[in-house]
Amino acid sequence: MGMRPSDPASSESILVTNPFDGSEVGSVPCIHPDGAPELISSARNGARICRSLSRQERAGILQNCASLIARDEEDFARLIVAEAGKTIRQARKEAQRCVTTLELSAEEARRNVGELVPFHAYPGGRGRQGWFTREPLGIIAAITPYNDPLNLAAHKLGPAIAGGNAVLLKPSDLTPLSATKLVEYLYQAGLPSSVVTLATGGPALGEALVSSRDVRMVSFTGGFATGEKIARTAGLKRLAMDLGGNAPVIVLDDCDLDVAVESCVSGSFWASGQNCVGTQRILIQSSIYEPFKERFVAATEALTVGDPTSPLTDVGPMITRHAADRARAAVDAALRDGARVLCGHRQDGSIYAPTVLEGVRLDCDLWQQEAFSPVVLLQPVDTLQEAISLANMPDYSLHAGIFTNDLSAALRAADGLEVSGIMINDSSDYRFDGMPFGGFKYGSLGREGVRFAYEEMTQPKVVCIRTDHQ
Repeated sequence: MGMRPSDPASSESILVTNPFDGSEVGSVPCIHPDGAPELISSARNGARICRSLSRQERAGILQNCASLIARDEEDFARLIVAEAGKTIRQARKEAQRCVTTLELSAEEARRNVGELVPFHAYPGGRGRQGWFTREPLGIIAAITPYNDPLNLAAHKLGPAIAGGNAVLLKPSDLTPLSATKLVEYLYQAGLPSSVVTLATGGPALGEALVSSRDVRMVSFTGGFATGEKIARTAGLKRLAMDLGGNAPVIVLDDCDLDVAVESCVSGSFWASGQNCVGTQRILIQSSIYEPFKERFVAATEALTVGDPTSPLTDVGPMITRHAADRARAAVDAALRDGARVLCGHRQDGSIYAPTVLEGVRLDCDLWQQEAFSPVVLLQPVDTLQEAISLANMPDYSLHAGIFTNDLSAALRAADGLEVSGIMINDSSDYRFDGMPFGGFKYGSLGREGVRFAYEEMTQPKVVCIRTDHQ
């Protein structure tokens, strides 16, 4: 099996606490960086084993795991609520998405095997025929965040296993239990020993794994500062990074206003705003700015905030009190620069009330940087081109959205917005687990989404047969 809590490399524990009430949820071993060679040795063995599995065997394991999780979805959902503070409705959706991610991974193991190369169709290829296959890289270090502790782990493990790789999985120290449970279910589903090795520990352990020459790829989801540090220390290996966004949504005056308001409220405050594609800046055509603002603020104030275990709750706690403190401080800084609070800006421990601002300066951190909190900015615009220009201001991005019934305007926005995905008549935070997903502009490295992650985690091997050598 992979590294377990009783293993000698771990002499301390990481305590996991409930973001809402501070109660103890569980613990995982805190593996010292000196334990990295043992973890890497386990992964080396796992890489040999997984490579030897047939595609049918890999697909069967992933499908079995998906079925087991579907059976126990409620257990996974309640664990997500306990360690990450998501509301129970949101946690159930994440568990369902994890099942889909694993099912898509099983399909990828069966179908994405390579293709024929048309050697004989071009000069110099006469008398030759062949194909290429997709082969595993070997050992992949996967580092996952706290905001989607189950499904984002599945997005790394599923494609990696489908491609025949071993994985060193380092989940967030704040939410390691969901990922640990996922690994346990993979082994119950028939995954052989050491194909996934859990690496729970601090940043120094992560650095030791990332810098190892045995690791052929690092797949990281998290913040820019950590991403830059990984890029500096990784050496010659493949990197895939999702480093966050600052999603704009454009609302034009010909849209269905009710749909736009409902979608933007959901996109802004899902998972307490701790969502890399969450709506952060809403650019509203001036002719409908006031009615949109009135409806949006009213809908925001109607949200139920509090205990995430209640099915009536819309917005639960942030991951820690420190995260809520940081959100409040960012809003305070914007207010000192002239922004106005339309609603929210109240804190109770780790809960920060959904907050709507207007009049935020364009050079303010809240406009330029990722908030990763339940804070949204409203900004009037006169034209679509002005909205596109404002939307493109930050140096990095992920998704955007636009609400309009004008197909021409929607396509102009799709062409002009510097983003990796544009959602038309939907909020920026829509994501299907099979679509390509990743950063745009600064910090863009690779793509997730099962097929695309699988291709990042494999490498082509060409087989060319010369047939005219007689």
